[in-house]
Amino acid sequence: MIRNSAFALLISLSTSLYAAQPGTPDLAKAKSTAETICVACHSADGNSTIPANPILAGQHREYLLKQLTEFKSADGKPQIRNNAVMLGMTATLSADDMRGLASYFSQQKVKPAKATDPKLVAAGKILWRRGDPDKGIPACAGCHGPAGAGLPVQYPRLAGQHAEYTETQLKNFRSEERSNDPERMMRTIADKLSDKQIKSLADYIAGLRG
Repeated sequence: MIRNSAFALLISLSTSLYAAQPGTPDLAKAKSTAETICVACHSADGNSTIPANPILAGQHREYLLKQLTEFKSADGKPQIRNNAVMLGMTATLSADDMRGLASYFSQQKVKPAKATDPKLVAAGKILWRRGDPDKGIPACAGCHGPAGAGLPVQYPRLAGQHAEYTETQLKNFRSEERSNDPERMMRTIADKLSDKQIKSLADYIAGLRG
């Protein structure tokens, strides 16, 4: 029930974001923004070389737009996704700018990270494919796909993401420092994951090639 409801909520949000902004995204402007502003943390093509910062290249545009929109403070209301750096980065971006950046990065070819520890990968593989029924943890593949490609609108691509970034986000969901997941889906799951399980999943995800 939670998963189906989250599907509907994500589809509605992403569809409304794009429907409210008709026209072709200005990819030339987005490229310039990426090369002058985003480059410091994510590289010009979205293939971050800094493990603490996410790889954006090849990510679904709907997901990227949702995150950019939720990093931005609007109408006097605080940002939905709490991040001081991204709050500053999105402050001067218009809705069209964010739409353009989401499209631009989604079209870049991903240069994936790599898994580093065979033991972590083996444990992460089990969680990814089967979950942990005893703890009520569902298989990650159920939402993000067997190879981590995700589903446009519903779930982000995770394959090849930096392990450090993934580990941090799962811990942020667990502590509720990050809370922009529809119907608490990721917070509910992360709350059941141990530090060791999180590290295992993060390393396994880095090695996926969805």
